[in-house]
Parts: sequence; structure tokens; C-alpha cells
Amino acid sequence: MIVDVTLVRSGRSEDDSLDRLHAKLTGLEAVLHERAAEIARAKTDLAAFRIRYRQEVGLLHEELDELHDAIAEAELDEKSRRSEDDAGGDATSASPGPRREPLPRFTSDAVRKLFRDVAKIIHPDLARDELTRDRRHSLMVEANRAYAIGDEARLRSILDAWQRSPEAVRGSDPEAMRQRLVRRIAEMEDQLALYAADLAAMTESPLWQLKTMVDDASTRGKDLIGEMVARLKRDILVARNRLDAIQWTP
Repeated sequence: MIVDVTLVRSGRSEDDSLDRLHAKLTGLEAVLHERAAEIARAKTDLAAFRIRYRQEVGLLHEELDELHDAIAEAELDEKSRRSEDDAGGDATSASPGPRREPLPRFTSDAVRKLFRDVAKIIHPDLARDELTRDRRHSLMVEANRAYAIGDEARLRSILDAWQRSPEAVRGSDPEAMRQRLVRRIAEMEDQLALYAADLAAMTESPLWQLKTMVDDASTRGKDLIGEMVARLKRDILVARNRLDAIQWTP
């Protein structure tokens, strides 16, 4: 079951002690782990329903669509033959226009400089531990992709995100430790907000709403999927009969 979560961003009080910040961080880590597991379960359930719907209903929809296309093509051919019989004229077809090639993209000097700045700051070789190295590596992969397409805005976003990160704080004194904790807490709160948005988007999707309808009907002893299958099979039989009637020649 998906639970709505109301997030309250932590304060930035200078009076926060290291012990309180550590306690808050520990609590957020637990909530983050719970929300991650919740999203994983929801995605697994939705994926299983998507496979079931595809196998039982989706293939029948495709078969019916193909029959409708064949009917439309057969009706068009019949009209074309009648038109040729009546007019005896030759049909002319317009030649397609020249194909436009995509415009090339060039990397500006500003993007090159910005990429060098990003690489100098977040390169994995500058990491102090494996966790930081992994984060730096992920950001460098994103930076390389942004540079490849000349996305200056994305490069700036990566640089700004790094400068706000805990890893950007140097030093081992209590104030540096406090700043890293505050930034890590802020990151976790942002991640929780993203999780909440992901859950909201998932539950608002047509496929999730259909799954909910099917599940609710099942609790009442009804099989909505079975009803869809039966209706589609009837429509397919009708469409086949219509296509046979159009294509039949005495």
C-alpha cells in the first residue's frame, strides 16, 4: 500500500549539534530506505500487471486494429476499382519532397570551458573514498553526455549540484562536519520529494488506474480482464466476417 508522505524541509539553524544532525540523518536514511522499497514494490506490481494485460488483452487489441486496417484498405481498393471503371483515368502520385537532413550541432567554446571546469572539480580521481568516487563517476558520465550534445544548461546544473553537495565541503573540523551533515540531510529530503513525485506520477498513470479497477473488481468477485478478452474476441469475429464479405468475389 502506498502511503502519502508530507515532507518538511529541515531547518538550517546554526545551533544544530552534530549529535542531533546525526540522529536526523539516521532517521531520514531509514525513511528513504522504506520509500525506495515501496517504490520498488509498486513498480514490480505495475510491471507484472503490464505483462498480464499485454498478453491477455493487448495482443487482441493489436489483432483487432490490424483487421480494421485491412478493412479500411479493402474498402479503399474497392472504391479505387470503381473509380477506375467509371473514369478510366490513370492515377498519378506526387513525388515526395526532398528529405531534409538534420542540422549539425557544434560545441561552443563556452561549453568546452564549462566542461573543463566540471571535470576539474568532480573527476573521480579526486575522491577520498569509494562512495564519493562512485558519485563522482556518475556525475562525470552525465557531464560527458551533456558535453557530447553541447548542453550547457545541463553542465551548469551538474556543477551547481556538486557545489551544494556534502563532498564539496573540505576540512575535518566540527564546522565542516556540520556543514556536510546539513547538506546530506538536504539531499535526502530532496530525494524523498522525488520519490513522492514518482509515486504520484505512477498512481496517476492510466495503467495504474486500470490496475486499481481490476484489483477492486477482483475483490468483488468480478474478472474485468476476462470481460475485456470476451468482448475483444467478439469484436474480432465481427471484423473478420466483415473483411471476408468485402473481399468475397462471386
